Amino acid sequence: MRLKLVLLTVLFVLSTVLGVGVAQDMNEVTILYWQASSILNPYLSSGSKDQHASSIVLEPLANVAPDGSIIPLLATEIPTLENGGFAEDLTSITWNFRDDVLWSDGTPLTAEDVVFTWEYCTHPEAGCVQSDEFDGVASVEATGDHQITITFNGPKPYPYQAFVSHSTPILQKAQFGECLGAQMAACSDQNFGPIGTGPFMVEEFRPNDVVTYVRNENFRDADMGKPFFDRVIFKGGGDAESAARAVLETGEADYAWNLQISPEVLSKMEEAGNGKFHAEFGQAIETIWINGTDPSPDNPNRSVWMEDGSNQHPFLSNKTVRQAMSMAIDRNIIAEQLYGTAGKASCNFINGPAANVSPNNTCEQDIDGANAMLDEAGILDSDGDGIREYDGHPLVVQYQTSTNAVRQATQALIKQWWSQIGIETELRNLSASVFFGSDPGSPDTLYKFYSDVQMYTTLSFSPDMESPLSNTRCGKAPRPDNNWTGSNIIRFCNADYDAALDELSATEGDDARAAVVIRLNDILVQEYALLPLVYRASASPAISNTLGGVVLNPWDVEIWNIEDWYRIDG
Repeated sequence: MRLKLVLLTVLFVLSTVLGVGVAQDMNEVTILYWQASSILNPYLSSGSKDQHASSIVLEPLANVAPDGSIIPLLATEIPTLENGGFAEDLTSITWNFRDDVLWSDGTPLTAEDVVFTWEYCTHPEAGCVQSDEFDGVASVEATGDHQITITFNGPKPYPYQAFVSHSTPILQKAQFGECLGAQMAACSDQNFGPIGTGPFMVEEFRPNDVVTYVRNENFRDADMGKPFFDRVIFKGGGDAESAARAVLETGEADYAWNLQISPEVLSKMEEAGNGKFHAEFGQAIETIWINGTDPSPDNPNRSVWMEDGSNQHPFLSNKTVRQAMSMAIDRNIIAEQLYGTAGKASCNFINGPAANVSPNNTCEQDIDGANAMLDEAGILDSDGDGIREYDGHPLVVQYQTSTNAVRQATQALIKQWWSQIGIETELRNLSASVFFGSDPGSPDTLYKFYSDVQMYTTLSFSPDMESPLSNTRCGKAPRPDNNWTGSNIIRFCNADYDAALDELSATEGDDARAAVVIRLNDILVQEYALLPLVYRASASPAISNTLGGVVLNPWDVEIWNIEDWYRIDG
């Protein structure tokens, strides 16, 4: 992969010198993310829009390449058992990183910055949404000016989580030093304008609107002409269809992200000849998430998980109800009619890589079977109004998601199917920038989960599934005392699941790890703790025909190699 990027660079330089193949105007590239970025600190938001916007500035020690391999970025090499960087007892890993890397303010990157980043995310009073990436880490120590050693609590067969991929980039200690613990969210200047080592730096950030970046003159590959653009406009807002149109029809933009648009509409747009739609599959799954707690507005502990189980959902805590809801859904219709080549019907939560995919779950629609199961369980429509009741509670669910034509079409279909099994559905749509935002004061974020069910896509920035599965461990639910930043969105707690997570953390070998991943997937799916719907393309953008150098990556942020993008002369 690195060789490919070097070749792209050589081709660019040659075409510039010879005056062919690349436009002379290298000034600006325009990227449209219809879910606007609300913060530029990935440690305070798990939203893709924020992590991607941050990645243009902030960098980790290593990337995950499109083929799933780990490749160095700031590191000089990937530590392994063979080169001695990964201890033979699997309890520590030592990273060496480049000594020529400068922050955009001209100061050098040192090991102290890496150590600080670990301290920042793992501070006991922090609301760090990426804390799962540091699970099992006992310490991070500077063992040289440009060397750190991560020591684990025990053997860690897969050690490439912390500081690998753009979900855990390095922060500058000098800038964020006063932002530890409870001060994390209060450091607006830092969170909106981080100093980084990446190819660009923030010129202006208007939250929930637009980020303007300019070339980082201290970028380590500046002598190669990188980055090839002077400015990046990262524009948010609108919707997926208007973003696609700006690239494919009008040519106003170069790149449009996450195009949940019907295949017929996309195909028609492509006929204009300005760009193409692309789809790369990794591990992205459109899912209905079921609230395990009581979200009633009059509940003083609204959507708060209680360890004693006293705040369970009044009827979704019943597995039969959840199973019936799953059985009523026709995933094939959703995938084929609403996603086309960008989606595949699935009831597995984990869908990639192939070795991790469970063969144990099927999810054909069965309306009659769902009704019979509810009848047998005594969950009946006692008053003839068409709505079943459980323990005195009518089965009326509020179903929320972000505003998006495909998602609203999915909601409409599912509402119809659930009505056929005696469940009434109230639909709620929220602005994507708010729903996926990180404001702890907002009642409308996916973390607050002030609804019965909600729908959105999650993905993994690693081909190893330990981190995304760890999100659902007991005790990791968003709560008021962690500023609603916990990762266990569904408030799920299962002792067998947690035991399997512990086993996965200690398991060595791809095949053995895949077997545990399948078991974890099956617990989530067969408990109906969530309802997977469509295995989506992890990267599904529209790209202008005048934009070169783009290498889509289903395992990291899809704009991971933006320093290699260049303008093609039409």
